[in-house]
Amino acid sequence: MLTREVEFGDGTAGMVSLNTPVLRHPANPILTAHRVNEVWREPHLQVTTVHNAGAAVLADRTVLLFRSHLRCGISVLGLATSEDGVSGWAVRPRPVLSPATKGDLYADGLDWRDIAEVESGGVEDARINPVGDTFAVTYSAYHAGIRNRVRVSLALTDDFTAFTRHGPILDRDMRNVVLFPERIGGRYAGLFRPNDVAPGDTGGTYTQIRIGYAEDYRTGPWEIADEPIMRTGAGPSAFSDKIGPGAPPVRTRHGWLNVFHGVRTTMDGNPYVLGVALHDLDDPRRVRMSSIPVLFPSRDDCRVGGTDYVHVPNVVFSCGLVRRADGTIVVYYAGNDTVMNVAVSHEDVLAELCDRYGQDPLTGRLLYDL
Repeated sequence: MLTREVEFGDGTAGMVSLNTPVLRHPANPILTAHRVNEVWREPHLQVTTVHNAGAAVLADRTVLLFRSHLRCGISVLGLATSEDGVSGWAVRPRPVLSPATKGDLYADGLDWRDIAEVESGGVEDARINPVGDTFAVTYSAYHAGIRNRVRVSLALTDDFTAFTRHGPILDRDMRNVVLFPERIGGRYAGLFRPNDVAPGDTGGTYTQIRIGYAEDYRTGPWEIADEPIMRTGAGPSAFSDKIGPGAPPVRTRHGWLNVFHGVRTTMDGNPYVLGVALHDLDDPRRVRMSSIPVLFPSRDDCRVGGTDYVHVPNVVFSCGLVRRADGTIVVYYAGNDTVMNVAVSHEDVLAELCDRYGQDPLTGRLLYDL
């Protein structure tokens, strides 16, 4: 059986295989509300969660752009950095992205009042997309006055100190958008998960991932394909009820590695799992995906105190990963939408799952015999 030795960055190491494709760090969680509240001491900035963080590496430090629920219920984005990507997280003294105000930075031609209205209900689930020599942050912006109105918005940063808002990338409800880090066929590409019910309602079935292209990712316009490149919604799959982009794709020798999320409704809730797919390097519409999730939620993914708040049970969710030169994949993921964890895998093992135990990305049919 294919195995690979992997190392977290702090000296902790282990083996991953087709049976255990992802290895959790034994000291999870790595970042919690308690740690953030030690820094954000003002009562209105105290938080109940730290989750769904985008990840990147800048100047030999790992950056997490995490989401936190304030006690009033609004989500904001904070920033933490670590030398080894596992421990010693330094939390920025205040949120780095909150609902927009006049004093924030905006791209030319935007009216800050329009952006402030779009973001008035909170900002969530940032993905850090390294594109060229900058970082394109895609995040969900909620309207405070229109129930379930959400727009994926864009902010650019070179150093995670200053963020320039570019506003919604599409004028339609959507929550999950990740960008490929380079032009493909002369254009920028992204993965989109549309809301597939009436406008203004985020209660859709979320069963499709579509690909989109733009000449300029900053200004668009994005042309979203009419047909999905990944689809679910039937059968016994672990992704049978929902599917959507998770972390931004990274280039590997096997293809563009895509760690996505999937949901299967059960009699006792809606467990979220992490899945893996590979997109062709030259034509990312061509997809191989594993039928076997790489991470299922467990009790070890949300270790909290007896009086701590737990937001959503049975959830693992990733908005960011880091690929190392040796093929190690460091996955930053949230447990129960409550705490941040870290796990490691290897691209060779993930690719083997897609090749040996695949499913048709459009029908869900297994591509191997049981």
